Amino acid sequence: MAENENPAETLAVIVQEDQKTNPKEEDQVTSSEKAVLFQMKHLMLLLTILSFVLSLPVLFSIIWLSYMRQCDCEDLLRLPRLQVAIVVGLVVVFLVSNLVVYLRARFPVPGLLLVMVPLILMLTMGLSLVGAYKMESRTITGSPTWLKVKVDNENYWSNIKSCIYATRTCEDLESRSYMLKTHDFTRSKLSSIESGCCRPPSSCDMEYVNATFWRKEDKVVDDSTLNNANCDLWKNEETILCYNCDACKEGFLKTLQGKWWKLGTFLVVMALLLISSHLLLFVATMWERYGG
Repeated sequence: MAENENPAETLAVIVQEDQKTNPKEEDQVTSSEKAVLFQMKHLMLLLTILSFVLSLPVLFSIIWLSYMRQCDCEDLLRLPRLQVAIVVGLVVVFLVSNLVVYLRARFPVPGLLLVMVPLILMLTMGLSLVGAYKMESRTITGSPTWLKVKVDNENYWSNIKSCIYATRTCEDLESRSYMLKTHDFTRSKLSSIESGCCRPPSSCDMEYVNATFWRKEDKVVDDSTLNNANCDLWKNEETILCYNCDACKEGFLKTLQGKWWKLGTFLVVMALLLISSHLLLFVATMWERYGG
């Protein structure tokens, strides 16, 4: 009779029925896990490619800095040494960044710590070059304050103005503009050094003869402004011109600060982008390893 069935047999039947239904549930779980793993692999691939692509501008900057022409006379301030040091640092950043990306699955935590050290140094150096916040200091080579202090130093400036004369910057300007009339010359675009060192300040209202020869007019000049105070320093002698003018210092300083500010901005932007990409890659790697 059915009422006298063995309880053990009844339990076995229930277990068999459960086993028949379990594979479906397992298939659903397995397919869900596969979908998550598939998405994770795609995410990891995208982050890996992103980290590599972001390192390419660093490589290009290494090549650019290695072959870039030095600004005239900046070697007197030993700035080429700083440029070489930055190139070496960027080489380290490029190699370490890609090495960490390659070994991320095996050494995620040590890799993150390893890559963050040069990237933070790169960020710090960039901020100092752009003169950001309190990091700007007279002791930091290449910072705007450091450059201004060096240019304002009479010993340095004496050598710098001799170097500017030796580069024949003003002679080249004269040869280029020999046939230009007054209105043509005033419309021509001059470099900061040419404008500050090779011609008198525009506020002096001198009569144009050629690029490096200007005739003073007999009238009272207001000495209340910086440029007017330099009017008497102008001489129509190619060894003097306006090399002693503050405008010449400002022109040379503007040239240097422009170059190093651009480099500092590049270092800051690239450091922030690489730090962000490596942090995202680290988080994705740990999530993949420990299942989020």
